[in-house]
Amino acid sequence: MLVKNNQLFNKKKILIIVQNLPVPFDRRVWMEATSLQKEGFVVSVICPKKYDYNNSDEVLENVNIFRYPLLLEANTSPLAFLFEFISCFIFTSLLSLKVLYKIGFKVIHICNPPETYFSLAFLYKLFGKKIIFDHHDLSPEMYLAKQHNAKKSSFYYRLLLWMEKMTFKVSDIIITTNQSHKLVAVERGKINSKNIFIVRSGPDIDRFKGFKYIESLKQKKPYLICYLGEMCKQDGVGLFLTELNNFNSPFIKENVQITFIGKGPEQPNLVKQSMQLGLESYVNFTGRISDLDLANYLYSADLCFDTSPYNSWTDRSTMNKIIEYMAFSNPVVAFNLFETKYSANQAGLYADNGNYEDFFKKIEYLLENKKVREKMAAVGTTRFNNELSWTFSKKYLIEAYSMVL
Repeated sequence: MLVKNNQLFNKKKILIIVQNLPVPFDRRVWMEATSLQKEGFVVSVICPKKYDYNNSDEVLENVNIFRYPLLLEANTSPLAFLFEFISCFIFTSLLSLKVLYKIGFKVIHICNPPETYFSLAFLYKLFGKKIIFDHHDLSPEMYLAKQHNAKKSSFYYRLLLWMEKMTFKVSDIIITTNQSHKLVAVERGKINSKNIFIVRSGPDIDRFKGFKYIESLKQKKPYLICYLGEMCKQDGVGLFLTELNNFNSPFIKENVQITFIGKGPEQPNLVKQSMQLGLESYVNFTGRISDLDLANYLYSADLCFDTSPYNSWTDRSTMNKIIEYMAFSNPVVAFNLFETKYSANQAGLYADNGNYEDFFKKIEYLLENKKVREKMAAVGTTRFNNELSWTFSKKYLIEAYSMVL
C-alpha cells in the first residue's frame, strides 16, 4: 500500500532517482531515504530492478519504491552505456509521472552516476519543484578510469563534463560525499559553497544486528583478510590477483585466508582468474551475502584492504568500504589515495601507488604485529563513532533539506 500521508503539506514529499543500484541494496540511498522518512517526509524512490530486487512497486520501511527493468547493464563500451542511459531515462521519466499522480513530490533528489537526469529535473523545475543533486561519483574521471586509452580530449569525456555542468546548473542544493567533490562543485560547477553539503556515506551500524566472531571463516588459517565491494575492472582486483601470484610469500599463502565479498560485473571473471592462477587454496569469493553474514566476516577479519589503484577518480573518491572496515574495528591497507587517507587516517597503512610488493609487505607486517593492529583498530573505531558514522552524517542531509525548502 503506497504511503501518501495526505495530512502533510506537499513540500514534505520527495522523489529520489537512482540508476546505479537498486534500493535497498544501495546503502547510501537507502540510509538517506529511511532517514528522511523518519523526519516526516513522504519518500518515493525510482531505481532499476537488479539482483534480488525485482518487484515493480513495493513499500519497505514506509518508503515507496518503483523499479523498472534494466535492459542492459553496460561495463566498458560507450555505445552500451548510451543505450543503458537512454532506456533508464525513459523508464524513469514515465515512473516519475506515476509518482507525481499517485503520491506527489516537491523535491527531486537525483543521484549520479550518470548525470542524464538534468533535463527531467529542468522540466519539473518549471513547475516549481526543487532539485537536489546527490553527487556520488566524478563521472568524467570514472570514464577515464574505465577506458584506459581514453583522453580528456575525447568526445565522451567532454560530454560527461557537459552533463555534469548542466546537472550542477539545474540544482538548488548539492549533496556530496567529501571535500574533493565539494571542490569540484565549486570550481567546475560554479556552485556557491554555502549551497553544498558534505554527507559522508558511513554505515548505520545499528542496521547490523546479531553479528559475531566466527573462527571457521578463516578456513583453518591463522588470519583472515577481507575485501568488500562491487567488483568492476577499474577497481584493481584483477591486477591484485596477478601480483599476488607473482609475490613470493610463503607467509601469505600458508597463513592467510583472503576473502572477496560482493559481486559486480567483473566478479565471475575474477573467480576464473583466481582458479587459473592456482590461488583457490587461500583466496575465495563469497558473491553477494546478507548484511548479517557481511558483518560476521568483517568482525572476524584481522584486517581489510582496498585494491583501488591511483588515478584522478580514485584519488578524489571516498570508498565506502574503507569506512565500513573501520566500523567493524579493522585496520586498513590501501594505496596512497588522498580521500582514502582522509577517511582511514592513522587506522590505515598506505602502500606506494602501483607498488604491490609494498602493499603485500604492509599486510604481512600488520598480521605479524597484533599490538599495532589493535592500536590502529582503536583509532578507526573512534574516528568512525565521532566523525564518519551515518548518525553523524545524516544531520547534514537534514540541513540540506531544510535549506532547499
